[in-house]
Formats: sequence, structure tokens, C-alpha cells
Amino acid sequence: MKISVRNLEPTKAKLTITVDQDEFDPYLDEARKEIAEQITVPGFRKGHVPGKLVDKRVGFGAVAGEAVNKALPDLYSKALQEKDIRPMAQPDIEVVELPENADDDTKLKFTATVERRPDFELPELGGMTIAVEKDEVSDDDVNERLEMLRQRFATLVGVDRPAQKGDYANIDLTAQIDGETVDSQEGVSYEIGSGTMLDGLDEALEGLSAGEETTFESKLEGGEHEGETAIVKVKVNSVKAEELPELDDDFAQEASEFDTLDELKDEIRKNVEADAEGRQATKARDAFIETIEAGLDIPAPKGVKAHMIEQQLQSMGTDKDKATDEQKKQAEEEVDKLLKDQMVLDALAEKLDVEVSQSDVFNFLASIAQQYGMDPNQFIQAIMRNGQIGSAVEEVARSKGLLAGMRAVTFTVDGEPLDLSAFLGSDDAAAEVDEDESVAAAAAAAAVADSLNTGDEAEA
Repeated sequence: MKISVRNLEPTKAKLTITVDQDEFDPYLDEARKEIAEQITVPGFRKGHVPGKLVDKRVGFGAVAGEAVNKALPDLYSKALQEKDIRPMAQPDIEVVELPENADDDTKLKFTATVERRPDFELPELGGMTIAVEKDEVSDDDVNERLEMLRQRFATLVGVDRPAQKGDYANIDLTAQIDGETVDSQEGVSYEIGSGTMLDGLDEALEGLSAGEETTFESKLEGGEHEGETAIVKVKVNSVKAEELPELDDDFAQEASEFDTLDELKDEIRKNVEADAEGRQATKARDAFIETIEAGLDIPAPKGVKAHMIEQQLQSMGTDKDKATDEQKKQAEEEVDKLLKDQMVLDALAEKLDVEVSQSDVFNFLASIAQQYGMDPNQFIQAIMRNGQIGSAVEEVARSKGLLAGMRAVTFTVDGEPLDLSAFLGSDDAAAEVDEDESVAAAAAAAAVADSLNTGDEAEA
């Protein structure tokens, strides 16, 4: 097989592949056998029709066409591997030459134009030291967490005073347009100041007591009159305020398995410190990626980038035709960052000779399935049917490469070594996906399970 490569851009290559006859013959023979199973020739059992008779019966063109369909994926993958090209999208393939009959010595020749990962060199990790900002835990952090727990055990009690922000009001609402009632609700419980209903409602309620009512103008948020301005009358039926429990041993016993408030505070501090360690690990991850990317000017494949920007805009509730300049800029910046991170982590996994086992991939997919409340076996089968196992393999490889890379460097806080072994594991640790990547991968995987084409990257 002869392969020539022409780099059309730093991120796009055109491969011209000429296949020797002895490489193409096995695909022709396989095609003849499959066709022989489908045709009937007098004097021969199905599947036992000689190849020459198959050519004569259906035409060599049909045989060659079937053989080409089977050969191109294999030959294209071999060419990518031989020329060390990492594709980032499906190729545009064109068959240039094809033998017309079994005796024709014309060689199969085809071209493949594909967007590829550009070439770049990662820094050496040995001896690298990365400083990470310290994540402090203060008494205020503990008290804030304690206050959140306290609010979970709050009770609502009726108050005989005007409503204020933070109160819960039971209200009746009536919306009119041109004197005609278009919507009404009764007995709605609403937290004043939450801003979860109509614009202007919070301001209208503040200062009202039970039994009082007022009117205000607001745009309707739903229904057939959505977006239209209505006169809204609101009546307050009752006003209730949150009453927080006293912070004492009784509260500790009610809210936890501890007997005293001091014991509860100690446990909360442990949890806050554990969260701080997690944030420290996240900072270390971000600092690691930032460090290895420093100074790398990596162009993004134009087609892949454009497709991802379109997807990003859709996730923002708009599209490329309706998006504002600010939305387009935000989407482009996010995609540039995502693409650069992906390319760098792919290169890192290759540099560190990361291996991904079948169990790594299945464990990863099973964890995603659990997040979405799906049966793991059905989810994995859906991924396989949609041809997206390659994307899962890439995701796991990036994660394992990231962990291996972080284990290869030294992290410090205030000049002292930072121990991240609890998060990074050992060199033999199974694949774990960090939170940001997991969310993105889960969204993609869920879309695949719904038979949607995520298409961010395609395995050749």
C-alpha cells in the first residue's frame, strides 16, 4: 500500500492511498463469498458458487463495490497509523481508481481528506513543580454549613405583621388584559424575594398584611398570552415567617446522630475540610493543565470547532442565526478551551503510554448510566449500537492520562509538598473522571442513548 500525505492546513490532511492487488484480493474474495450466500445458481448450493461465476452473475462492479465498502475503513485506519495522523472528524473519502474486471491490473486508489490533530510537543513532566493556592477552612465556613443545616429544620409560623423579604405568603393571583381575566390561581405559597414568579410580585407583596391586596403590571411568563403585559391583582391570605431552632444539644440530636452540639460541629468541620481538600485537588488539576498548555499555540480544526460552537449555542438555548455577538464569543471561547484541553490530554495519554481496558470503559459507562438512572447493560448496548464506544475509550484515556501526568509532577502549597494521593490513586488505579469531564461525557453519552449523534469527535 502506497500512501502520500498533503497537509492542506495545520489541522487538515489529504491522504492518497494506492492499494496493491494482493491487499485488495482478500476483500474481493470475501465479497464474493457473501454474495454467493445470497444468489441462486443452478448446480451449486448457496455459498458454494465459484468466484468467477459470482462475477459473471452479478457483475464484477457489484463485487468490487462490496469489497471497497469493507476495505476502505481498514485501509484508511492502517494509513492513519502508518503516517501517525490523529483524526478529529469523519473523513471525506473519494474512490479515484478501481479495477473494472478480475483481469484488470488497475489498483484501487482513493483519497481521504480529514481534519486532524495538529502536531505539538508537550513539556517533560520529570522534575516539574507546580504551586497551588491554599484552600483555607475558617470558623465562618463551619458556621455557614451549620446554618444551612439549621434552616433545613426551620418551621413556618404565622405572623401578624406586614410581609417582608424571606417571608412565605399564601396568595391569590388574577391576571387581566383589557379588562378580561386571562389567568388566575388561588392558594399559592410563595417566598417573598425569591423572584420565581412574575416580575414585580416581590415588590407588590412587601408591606402587605393578611387580607390586603394590590395590583401591578407584569409580563405573563406562560400560556397563550405569554409575553403580553397584564394587570395582576394579588391578595395576601396569610403571612408566615421561618422560625429557626435553637443551636443546642437538642438540635444536634434531632438533626444528626450526635448527642451534643460540639460533636456535631466537629463532624461538620471534618466535612468542610474534606470539601476543601477536594477543591485543592481541583485547583491542582487546573494548574497542571494550565502549566502543560503554557506556550502551546494549538490551532483548532475549523470544521470540528464550527460544529462544536453550534452545539454549544444550542445548549445555551439559541442557534448561530439568532445568537448575539456576546453569546457567539462566549461559545467560541468555551469551545477553544475544550478543544485545546482535549487535544493536550489526548497527547498526554499517548506520551505516557496509557492503556484502556475493556473493564475501564464498561465501568465508566456504567457510572454514567447510574447518574441517569438507566440500566447499565442497556445503556452500554445503546452506546455500542450507535458506534460511540470509541468516544468512551477516548474519554477514559484522557482521564487516566491526566491522573498519570499529575502523579508524575510535584505539587506544593506555600512551598510545602501537597499530598494528592487520596485523589490521584496509584499508577495501577482504575480510570476516574473528574467532575467537569464527567458532566460533558454524561451529556454526550445520554444523547447517544437517545439515538442522537453527538459528533464532537469520531473514531476512525
